[in-house]
Amino acid sequence: MTTPTELPPAIPAATLILFDESEAGAPLHLMLERSATMAFMPGALVFPGGRIEPGDRALAAAFNAPDAEDAAARVAAIRETLEEVGIAVGIRPAPDAATITAWRAALKGKTEFSALLGADYSLDLAALVPFAHWLPKLPSPRRFETRFYLARRESDAVAAHDEDEATHHLWLSAAQALEDGSAGRHTLMFPTMANLERLKAHPSFALAQAHVAATPVQLISPRLHEENGTRTLSIPEGLGYPVTSTVLRGG
Repeated sequence: MTTPTELPPAIPAATLILFDESEAGAPLHLMLERSATMAFMPGALVFPGGRIEPGDRALAAAFNAPDAEDAAARVAAIRETLEEVGIAVGIRPAPDAATITAWRAALKGKTEFSALLGADYSLDLAALVPFAHWLPKLPSPRRFETRFYLARRESDAVAAHDEDEATHHLWLSAAQALEDGSAGRHTLMFPTMANLERLKAHPSFALAQAHVAATPVQLISPRLHEENGTRTLSIPEGLGYPVTSTVLRGG
């Protein structure tokens, strides 16, 4: 049986949870349905994000932040959200639609984000609020250490998903996303489901921000338990999550 010491190295990654509060009611969050052909989490409903690249670390180094990895993760979350859905967050001044289109094509062609920003644009890393830090300690050929951030949708830019990685993009309330997952309309992995439950319990950017301020981010490592043929994933209590376990289907 695989032991924790045999786990493959985790891939650092960052995810951005956007809040659209332009209408009354619970905020909407931008989510992507991953393509069924993707090697990791095919078909799952996720927030925009991806792995932290060397260029993100190089760009973040200029900020001289006390936590270099956190700064690199914020850069990655901004870059990935721009590339995946065409929404610019934390970029000053805000790029117009034509610039966003050109930048997305350039990023897809492996142009460095720093080269696109040049001297005319800068990043406001403070626009992102740290929300969670997950590192599953589970046997898997691919593990991600993911930092989750919160941010407001800053403009009325229309989201458009990258069709290579996603089949749909949706603006959903946390409650609606959870309902869709429960009904089988979408697949929700445990970290996504747990974070949606947390967002549902704090249904505005201001409330979520206040909750985070009172609940310092700690590393969360889901663990697998098996008893009487039932397999359960769980996280510790007291970390700000109203739901801390899930029964694995088919297990």
